[in-house]
Amino acid sequence: MRKGLWKIMTQIEKAREGILTDEVLRVSDEEGQDASTLVKKVASGKVVILKNRMRDGMKPVGIGGGLKVKVNANIGTSSDASSLEEEQEKLRAALSAKADTIMDLSTGGDLGYIRRELLKKCPVPLGTVPIYEVAVEKVKNGSSIVKMSGDEILDTIERQAKEGVDFVTVHCGVNLQTMEKTRSARRVADVVSRGGAFLLEWMFFNKKENPLYERYDELLQIAREYELTLSLGDGLRPGAIADATDTAQVGELLVIAELVRRARSKGVQTMVEGPGHVPLDEIEANVRLEKELCDEAPFYVLGPLVTDVCPGYDHIVSAIGGALAAYHGADFLCYVTPAEHLKLPDADDVRDGVIASRIAAHAADVARRNPAAIEWDMEMSKARKNLDWEKEFTLSIDPEKARRLRGSRPPKNPELCTMCGQFCAMKQVEPVLGKKGELKSYGKAHAPKK
Repeated sequence: MRKGLWKIMTQIEKAREGILTDEVLRVSDEEGQDASTLVKKVASGKVVILKNRMRDGMKPVGIGGGLKVKVNANIGTSSDASSLEEEQEKLRAALSAKADTIMDLSTGGDLGYIRRELLKKCPVPLGTVPIYEVAVEKVKNGSSIVKMSGDEILDTIERQAKEGVDFVTVHCGVNLQTMEKTRSARRVADVVSRGGAFLLEWMFFNKKENPLYERYDELLQIAREYELTLSLGDGLRPGAIADATDTAQVGELLVIAELVRRARSKGVQTMVEGPGHVPLDEIEANVRLEKELCDEAPFYVLGPLVTDVCPGYDHIVSAIGGALAAYHGADFLCYVTPAEHLKLPDADDVRDGVIASRIAAHAADVARRNPAAIEWDMEMSKARKNLDWEKEFTLSIDPEKARRLRGSRPPKNPELCTMCGQFCAMKQVEPVLGKKGELKSYGKAHAPKK
């Protein structure tokens, strides 16, 4: 057993004692939710608060039941393209577009240096997939992924936690049992998760159990010490619509459900990751299944992507699935960019992906009757009625683009726009409805003659 500070109280344990931590109070203020209600959700594990014990000066983010739907942006290098400057540019783009969290999925270059530099400049929670670093280092040193050891995996997780990483994806549900289910499943795309593929290859070659599953108690000990939130990864998620909700995916979810309960018993915060490629008619069932099996643990979904035929537009495909998933109870959307399935995204792709996912999250918040979301839409509606263009820009989810588009085709009458021009419906009906608009010129020109 690893040495750990088991006596340190975690967020869950403090919440169970009714202690309102600084993190709970900040999230309560941000969400407009009563702190006494929020602390009960943290105590039960239905809400997690992402913030490593080692990090100062960053914004803790709450994810889970009753809170606003959050959006994550993945950035990171690859073996084909590795530039710290480019990753910092992507980070700036994601933050500018108001991503709630960032994940560094780097697999090229000096991974430790890139991660530490991103942590310095990231004011929101930052996550990683630690097994990437273990695998990359093995290959870089002329060895093989199958030569990874359990100690190396756990040591890497602990080192990243000590550096300040707030949450990690760990594919603990990919074990020998679920590997057999995947073999027997008649999948089109087999396995699309890199972490899942690494571990399947490792288990096949070594004829041993996944160390992250076998040594889960040691992983929990590390997570406790650093208040590291575990994002239980879906290494067997469907990568094609035809593979959705099959025995491999559901079998892994059953394992994850048990791991959620074990983590909560040790005072460790957990989220559950979900698919992936799922047709519209199966999204509700997938969300309900996770919530039921995992005792309402926060659900973190990639997309979901609702069709396979839109390369170049997968951010739109993902937003469609994400809005529906979040409406039915998903709590956290991992964005997808236009570059998905095609290339490593650049800063423009990152921005487009975040905006698309934020639209999905906000649409779900409105449908879920979140007061702040409804008020935002109401203020925009009033600004449109009053033809208050500056307020519209301010309220826009992407003010920069809204302002640019209006300026690209200036109207003859600056009070109106070039879509309707003098035939603006809202102005035209004002005298009919007996309402006085704030802008008089159009109404006077079309007032009925006496």
